Amino acid sequence: MVSPRLVATDLDGTALRSDGTVSPRTAAAFALVEEAGATLVFVTGRPPRWMGNVAGAVRNRGLAICANGALVYDLHAERIVESHLIEPDVLSEAVGRLKDRVPGLSFSVEYEGGFAHETSFRLGGWDSTEVSGLRMGVSGLISRPGAKLLAFHRSMDPDILHALVDEIVGDLLTATHSSGRALIEMSAQGVTKASALATLAERHLVGAAEVIAFGDMPNDLPMLGWAGTSYAVANAHPDVLAAVTHVTAANDEDGVAIVLEKLFG
Repeated sequence: MVSPRLVATDLDGTALRSDGTVSPRTAAAFALVEEAGATLVFVTGRPPRWMGNVAGAVRNRGLAICANGALVYDLHAERIVESHLIEPDVLSEAVGRLKDRVPGLSFSVEYEGGFAHETSFRLGGWDSTEVSGLRMGVSGLISRPGAKLLAFHRSMDPDILHALVDEIVGDLLTATHSSGRALIEMSAQGVTKASALATLAERHLVGAAEVIAFGDMPNDLPMLGWAGTSYAVANAHPDVLAAVTHVTAANDEDGVAIVLEKLFG
């Protein structure tokens, strides 16, 4: 296989260990990519405020596409350099429809800086272990543009909830999920990991055929479908395993690093 000019990888469940860390082997593999002159891009559902440990592990190199394509984050400068936000009127319409059709949903909004959530919203990831975010009612949540609207249900199957949300607000927003629980992530219409990655690649004069992408969850599907070469880690969602051209070892077995070492080592 010819070495790609751009490597795009998801983080949680893909390049990161299950404890959220970057293994020494994976960090070394990322360094090989850049030493070879290729572009390394992290493409994640994480907000920029969750990027500190990753930035440190890769010595603050490169760019990160965050919030499923809504925010582009410069790891070196540690600042947002591009954003694609959901306007308040769209947030209002979407939340109104979802509350009418799906009892039991609670909401959170990720902004360019920080986030806010309803009291009933169950926090996950880093937010579940530290006091962060503002608690407020829906009127406050939708009062300013947001990068992501998140809807959580305590008991529904994630895939079933995703299909339902897409049916209700698919004309307004692009919905996906990535956490393994019934948490649906919604971006501005047409904003995905693929849309942001395609724009970045074009700026670097890189075509889709020159890109290799790694992922594990449904929010990675647009990116994996766009890239010329696509890999799922062995622990990936069944829909992802069915969609890719290759499968590598699981995230806890440094599956991404194994491939990168073969390409750039």
